[in-house]
Amino acid sequence: MDEINKMLSGGWYDANNDEYLINKRLETSNLCFNLNNIPPKDVLTRNNILKKIIRNIGDNFVILSPFYCDYGFNIEIGKDVFINLNCYFMDCGKIKIGNNVFIGPSCGFYTAIHPINFNERNKGLEMAKGITIKDNVWIGANVTILPGVTIGSNCVIGAGSVVSKSIEDNSIAVGNPCKIIKKI
Repeated sequence: MDEINKMLSGGWYDANNDEYLINKRLETSNLCFNLNNIPPKDVLTRNNILKKIIRNIGDNFVILSPFYCDYGFNIEIGKDVFINLNCYFMDCGKIKIGNNVFIGPSCGFYTAIHPINFNERNKGLEMAKGITIKDNVWIGANVTILPGVTIGSNCVIGAGSVVSKSIEDNSIAVGNPCKIIKKI
């Protein structure tokens, strides 16, 4: 099995020495560079580039620059989504954003996992676990979301939180590690 199929299937793969994956990241990096250098008022050009980066994106979206991701093809964004500036989507694994989601500035979505054993880690191996953000979620500024997390519908995640475990529907959750403090 080639490295991209290992990546997409959730197995260990070599992201650092595979020419195809390296080229895909470089292509996406160039698109993000172009996006991040377009004037904010040129919405049509910005949205056209965003649709080249993120091929599965709903209507009525706003993604402010700078915006960064690794591949783009592993990101799915619903309708009526707002992503504030300086967000990074490490989309080795699938990142699904539902409808009516608001994401604050400087948030990071990280799907990659590296081996604990340094010998394996030094070979460049990694694994990816997807992230799912369901409908009607508000994620505050500077939130970090780690591999394998699902944030349920109608949740609020407080600014500065580190979300390492899934959060159930209708919850307000904050902190490091992020924990539910109140049900809505």
